[in-house]
Parts: sequence; structure tokens; C-alpha cells
Amino acid sequence: MIELRTPREIEEMRPAGRFVAETLQAVREAARPGVNLLELDELAHRRIKERGAESCYIDYHPSFGASPFGKVICTSVNDAVLHGLPHDYDLRDGDLLSIDFAVAVDGWVSDSALSFVVGEPTSTERAEADARLIRTTEVALEAGIAAALPGKKIGDISAAIAAVAREAGYRINTDFGGHGVGRTMHGDPHVPNDGRAGRGFPLRPGLVIAIEPWFLETTDEIYTDDDGWTLRSVDGSRGAHSEHTIAITQDGPVVLTARD
Repeated sequence: MIELRTPREIEEMRPAGRFVAETLQAVREAARPGVNLLELDELAHRRIKERGAESCYIDYHPSFGASPFGKVICTSVNDAVLHGLPHDYDLRDGDLLSIDFAVAVDGWVSDSALSFVVGEPTSTERAEADARLIRTTEVALEAGIAAALPGKKIGDISAAIAAVAREAGYRINTDFGGHGVGRTMHGDPHVPNDGRAGRGFPLRPGLVIAIEPWFLETTDEIYTDDDGWTLRSVDGSRGAHSEHTIAITQDGPVVLTARD
């Protein structure tokens, strides 16, 4: 069921968005060479407890997950792009790290993700390739948000994302994409990263969705790691992921998880 939120409810969702944005920034600042992924998860976990928030991940167990997730952030490194299960790994210079984080504050959920390179790049060529991949997900996210206008359709968002990816030469996987956000982390409608403009569910004021472009360098195929969660590229190429939770209003899209 697709639910539309009142202006008052959208205002009530803002604290969750701010907390998610602030936590992602704190995790990014802490992600240095030598820092363990489990330390980053503990940082996020500590912030959740201090805020009195509720993790959307720790007990999350959808059909595609091998078990309850058990951690509070997703940490996807290099060839991992989604659902990266934090584990005993010390970050290294040049790692491409994607962080995804979702919590509920006062019963309202926000969900956001970002990708960045840890420390110093290992080569100029690698740095340029990583920067291009990350920036493409960010530009695609910006394009998707710009298309999220009242009177448009979900397909307009999807088509805007796909146009950016194709222009940059990246393939598009539609197995996982954006989704409705509200009292739970994942709801209707599904927001794929490819689609036809003018098709799909109508965008109306009060619709709150997460838009999340993610691309891999040289493939669109993924597989699930032995941990039962982490999704990796089949050819070992790197991935990047950008995501914001937005509310559609009469005046256009409002980014609830905007980072300063």
C-alpha cells in the first residue's frame, strides 16, 4: 500500500533525516586507514543509543538475507556495492567505501547512503576511475530528485537516473533500487534505476521515497557473498552508491537527508 503523508507528518520526519545525515558524516570522518569496519558499526550503534533512535537494520531479515542482519550500518568495500555486512576488516588507503544507514526517530524512518575513497588513492588512474564512478551516482541521484515533481511518474525518476548512467557508460542493474519510506524502511512504490518516462505510479504531494542509484564499473551483474548479505560485482570491479530520502511537495522535492 502506498501512503501519502500530510505536511505535518513530513515535518515530523525531518529529525530522522537530520540524524541519518549527521551519522553518515560522522562515520565518513572516522573511516580512515587502519580503522576496522566493526568500529564504524559501533560508532553508528553508539549514536543510535544516545539519540534514542531505532535501527532499521539490526533485526532486518528479508527473503534475500541469510539471517537477521545483526549490524546497524552497511559497509560495502571496493567490489561490494550493497548490503555490505560489517566484519573484521581494517580499511586501507584507496579503498572505495559505501555506507548505507537507516533508522527510525520518533517512529519515522529515513534512509541514505554515500560513497567515498578512504585515505590516499593507490594511483592516479585508480583515483580518476573511482571519482568518476562516485560522481556519476551523485549526479544520477540529483537528476532523479530533480525529476520528482508533482504530476510526474515514477518512470520519470527512473529514466533520469538511467540517462546519467548510460551517458557515463555504466550498465544498470534493476534488482535493487529505491523505495517508499515512512513508518518502515522499505515500502511501496519501488523506484528502479531504469525505466520509461511517463510510466508508473503518479508522483503526488505527500509521497516519501528513497532514491538510490548504484553502479558498477564494468558490469551490471552481482552475486551474494558467503556472509549471506554483501552484494559484489561478478567481475571484481568496484561499485558506488548514493541515496537520499525525499518528500514530494506542492513546491517540489524536499531532501530530508541532506548533508551540509
